[in-house]
Amino acid sequence: MLKITNTIQIAPEELQETFIRASGAGGQNVNKVSTAVQLRFNAKLCPTISVFVFNRLKNIASHLMTQDGEILITANSYRTQERNRQDARDRLADLIKKATIQQKSRRPTKPSKSAKAKRTDKKKQRGEVKKGRRRVSKSDY
Repeated sequence: MLKITNTIQIAPEELQETFIRASGAGGQNVNKVSTAVQLRFNAKLCPTISVFVFNRLKNIASHLMTQDGEILITANSYRTQERNRQDARDRLADLIKKATIQQKSRRPTKPSKSAKAKRTDKKKQRGEVKKGRRRVSKSDY
């Protein structure tokens, strides 16, 4: 049982793992052993994932999700099958955790009158400093 939150838990039967050969460093081990893991999880059919979480998950993991609502994660960072398997499961859990967090709605604000006045005063002050750096003309002697 993969526990993500108190309400969302994924049964092992809902996860499909296939082992494929990984590319990269590893010598002859790469050619012989299938260490990379391809994890499939159907989020649309999962009974513990609500519609709200699924829709957020669709936005967050859109590049990993198929048209049918299946999430496909490939893990090949490690040289052992077990570590890649755990990495894929951890990445899936992180994605679903992110989807459960509801963002606060942003309320647009306006600067106050005093803040506007301070800003213009600072701009005038800065302009005076720059004026003082100008080349002095002969008529100013």
